[in-house]
Amino acid sequence: MTLTWILKPFPDLTTPELYALLQLRSEVFVVEQTCAFQDIDGQDQLAWHLLGYAPTGELAAYTRLFEAGISYPEASIGRVVVSPRFRRYGLGRELLHQSIAAVGRLFGEQPIQIGAQLYLQAFYESFGFRQVGAGYLEDDIPHIHMVRA
Repeated sequence: MTLTWILKPFPDLTTPELYALLQLRSEVFVVEQTCAFQDIDGQDQLAWHLLGYAPTGELAAYTRLFEAGISYPEASIGRVVVSPRFRRYGLGRELLHQSIAAVGRLFGEQPIQIGAQLYLQAFYESFGFRQVGAGYLEDDIPHIHMVRA
């Protein structure tokens, strides 16, 4: 499946784009993962937003990207999510590939840090990320910090 990728800073998001990305994040991070947390955290306004649309026009994949010094000392990728309706097409790999490339285009080639759910460690390692530091709980979900040099 081929997605149409759109990369925008927060002020350029349309109301339907913002609604779609917040709806997808809520569907997965709050409902599917049964995790009540404050997703709207004041960081969206500082991020670039990468949206992957399916041929149907539905938002299938999303990440938010930060320059160094906002979330971590390094540039970072966060809120990595693929819609449950579009899983098993390899879109997670395409999303991360697109996200890493977008960080390079926006901020220059540099290390990237993520806060990854522990069960996805091998997935992120396949993109060159390596664990740094000890694991931690975030909203009762095991996480690790990872950096791609």
